[in-house]
Amino acid sequence: MSPTGKPIQLDNVSKAIVEQLQSDGRRSYAEIGKAVGLSEAAVRQRVQKLTDSGVMQVVAVTDPMQLGFFRQAMIGIRVMGDTTSVAERVGRIAAVDYLVLTAGSFDLLAEIVCENDEDLIDVLNKEIRSIPGVQSTETFVYLKLQKQFYNWGTR
Repeated sequence: MSPTGKPIQLDNVSKAIVEQLQSDGRRSYAEIGKAVGLSEAAVRQRVQKLTDSGVMQVVAVTDPMQLGFFRQAMIGIRVMGDTTSVAERVGRIAAVDYLVLTAGSFDLLAEIVCENDEDLIDVLNKEIRSIPGVQSTETFVYLKLQKQFYNWGTR
């Protein structure tokens, strides 16, 4: 979002740069420049503006299981009171890698990545359920990662 709270409007060239990076985040600025019709320096400058503005991040996406994190789960959290203050506390938990405020059965959804079931129990009991305002939780343990893509493009 822009400082005014409105979505940032990207021109077609910036959208093309984002799509190039979504396809391969290691693609060089020179390669992207050829694909979108800009110089390497111009691409570098646009990528910097896109990352500085928060429109995008260029990150390495890992497979948690390959790194020793054998338990992933989505935790549905029901909150009594101020949802945003509970969300701030949940967001500080190291095992939480994704957190959204929602409408519906749950007030928050938090994805957690743990080494094993014992760690999952500790995160639930000692960290999430101990936060004032957490009314209840429901845990959805991941059995298999079926699909995870980030190349959904731009509008």
